[in-house]
Amino acid sequence: MIVPGPQVAFSTPASASAWQRWLLYSPLARLVAFVILFVACAMLAGFAIHALGWTRDGTPLQAGLGQMLGRVLPALVAYLVVTRAIERRWPAELLARKPASRALAGLAGGALLFSAIVGVLWLLGVYRVTGFNPHADWAPALLMVGIGAGVGEEIMFRGALYRFVEEGLGTWIALLLSALFFGLAHMNNPGATAWSSAAIAIEAGLLFGLLYNVTRSLPLCMGLHAAWNFCQGTVYGIPVSGMKADGWLVSTRTGPDWLGGGVFGAEASVVALALCTACTLWLLRIALRNGTIVVPAWIRRRNAAAAATQPTPAPAPATS
Repeated sequence: MIVPGPQVAFSTPASASAWQRWLLYSPLARLVAFVILFVACAMLAGFAIHALGWTRDGTPLQAGLGQMLGRVLPALVAYLVVTRAIERRWPAELLARKPASRALAGLAGGALLFSAIVGVLWLLGVYRVTGFNPHADWAPALLMVGIGAGVGEEIMFRGALYRFVEEGLGTWIALLLSALFFGLAHMNNPGATAWSSAAIAIEAGLLFGLLYNVTRSLPLCMGLHAAWNFCQGTVYGIPVSGMKADGWLVSTRTGPDWLGGGVFGAEASVVALALCTACTLWLLRIALRNGTIVVPAWIRRRNAAAAATQPTPAPAPATS
């Protein structure tokens, strides 16, 4: 069941000085701190991965481990430093509220959603299975596009970018900006086009953003993201954001690129766009019903000031 979580995870301490409010505790300052820490950790992780030989020149499993660590560790370390050292709080959105069960729920949801997309493509005659490949090298894909992308990208785009922007500018701007940057992040993938990036931004960026909004759970987003990628490539044999897939099912897709997704994969298909948009609208309805839409910070401060100036109601007279 989806339940509303806390609308804003962090509030500036009342005792903070003016410079601390702007240069330490503001959403922009914490976002900049996250980016700096992420870049520094990514450089250190890159050196370590090369020293271990876990690059593309190593075995597929080593390359998968290297890709996973290079994506997950920098984002995780940077996020924990910001939440623990600057915000001085326990990151409940990442580590509380039964994260394992929520991750499993996300995995189930991601597998179901992408299977529904493939099912529609099959019914339309676009997706066809031409064989089976029981020897598919699934472990590197699980590490790279499953765990690596699912965990690392959700921390970056939902835990950091979305959360900080929402805290300052409100939910609507956070949804738009996080989705936009999520789509742009896939612009350099093999076979990417303006259409594929826009589709990723709408079908995944908005969907993951609203999923986080109504649940305040990063593990749920991570599970959905990981299962989406793994099912697409390893189960159904479809390229994952343009990257070649080695799947248990050997498949082909026919028809125009807007319908089948072309070389970029089914993520660029109008079918994926339609089904994910339907899920996004469902989540939006839940967000509006549960009141999880966050207004900009200046409106929250104005409302708080107005509430503080309201006279306290007089107690009702005692009755005998």
